[in-house]
Amino acid sequence: MTSTAPTPSHDGATPPVIKAVIPAAGLGTRFLPATKATPKEMLPVVDKPAIQYVVEEATRAGLRDVLMVTGRNKTALEDHFDRHWELEQALEAKGDQLRLARVRKSTSLANVHYVRQGEPKGLGHAVLCAADHVGNNPFAVLLGDDLIDARDRLLEQMIAVQQERGGSVIALMEVPQDQVHLYGCAAVERDGDGDVVRVTGLVEKPDPADAPSNLAVIGRYVLDPSIFDVLAKTPPGRGNEIQLTDALQERAASTEPGGGVHGVVFRGRRYDTGDRLDYLKAVVRLAVEHRELGSDFSGWLEEFVAGREDVSQGSPVA
Repeated sequence: MTSTAPTPSHDGATPPVIKAVIPAAGLGTRFLPATKATPKEMLPVVDKPAIQYVVEEATRAGLRDVLMVTGRNKTALEDHFDRHWELEQALEAKGDQLRLARVRKSTSLANVHYVRQGEPKGLGHAVLCAADHVGNNPFAVLLGDDLIDARDRLLEQMIAVQQERGGSVIALMEVPQDQVHLYGCAAVERDGDGDVVRVTGLVEKPDPADAPSNLAVIGRYVLDPSIFDVLAKTPPGRGNEIQLTDALQERAASTEPGGGVHGVVFRGRRYDTGDRLDYLKAVVRLAVEHRELGSDFSGWLEEFVAGREDVSQGSPVA
């Protein structure tokens, strides 16, 4: 693969971030049987599929060119972001402008493109599949398991840090020490005031005793395109997959153009849809904040929880 180090613009500025990549090729095995025929990215979170929240976040940050890295049985993603003429005509005939606007919103959010990963070789390989589409500019990667509240402009902050300091930027979040083994974990040095740190090392899912910190890598990245050259020669790592963490570790230690990794420590609202319990928590948290449903749902939820002690315990629901 030829070098993809960023070429400065005529005024020497860092090239702009204009594209987003959303890896969406996973099988969703933790949600079986619900995901046997439905992509996990299409599971509803209140009244929108999870993937729509992610695309909306990208477009809020000005990234309207979105590439989804998909696999087999993911055509529902393409259908969701495509026009549904029959449904639109039926809603128009009814005069149902509210639902018509909701249906059309997903089709006008962004210019969505698709590429197939082909083989399940890990997140690093999924990002590598975006090389031809991304080209020679820095780009954002958004994982669908992490939903960031629309009021917290994490991605915008990360883009600003990348434009100012170059290299790559990752999102970090403090987690309890007994949970660091679930994440990639970062060793960092303070880089001035605020929540921006310099990343000196990364470990994928470390034993808590060996973790360099309690700063976990969450699913937002703004990457220099030089990452593609590194990924192309990164051998399979943990789980026999090409790990993005391993490539970022190499970039963190590099002084070459495009090298260096910074982290933004996020202290806002994150909704984890990665497993069944966290998915249910995410649905509840977003439902109580919903502008149309929140008040009624919150009232019902309080009554339900208060009444739980009075309910006789039967067999659990499978």
